[in-house]
Amino acid sequence: MKKFISLIILSFSAALFTSANAVEMRPVLTLDMAKKMAQACESRATVEGWRMNIAIMDAGGNLIYFQRMDRAFLKSIEIAILKAETSAGFPFSTKVVEEIAATRVPGIAHVPGVAAFEGGLPVMTASGEHIGSIGVSGAPASDDGICAQAAIDAIAAELADH
Repeated sequence: MKKFISLIILSFSAALFTSANAVEMRPVLTLDMAKKMAQACESRATVEGWRMNIAIMDAGGNLIYFQRMDRAFLKSIEIAILKAETSAGFPFSTKVVEEIAATRVPGIAHVPGVAAFEGGLPVMTASGEHIGSIGVSGAPASDDGICAQAAIDAIAAELADH
């Protein structure tokens, strides 16, 4: 009986160890990466004279990091978060959502929680795995998109390593 119980405990321990390793191997968007993204976006915005709200989320739509530049529009806080949520839920840009709304599925623009204008981008590893998103708001939508792309570009090396 002792051998049987020991065998069960050993099997259970091995299963837990294997599961723990699988979780650790999955690429994630880290807080350090999110901070680096926000800093790159803020730097670009400062050069251009934009005042941005920057929301960065994991692939599940959970907020990792938020940054509001001095005097950025207060209502743009919600918009930045909405853009990040949209690109967390759909692994493509909010500009693509805008194009889908304009050409194929107009109703998508009216779905609560979906941003159908530029400024939200998914964060994808080099192998194409969706690990998070960024939403930027505070300037015209095309400028929000430029700022979001600067953030993604800032972590290109980390994304290539995943």
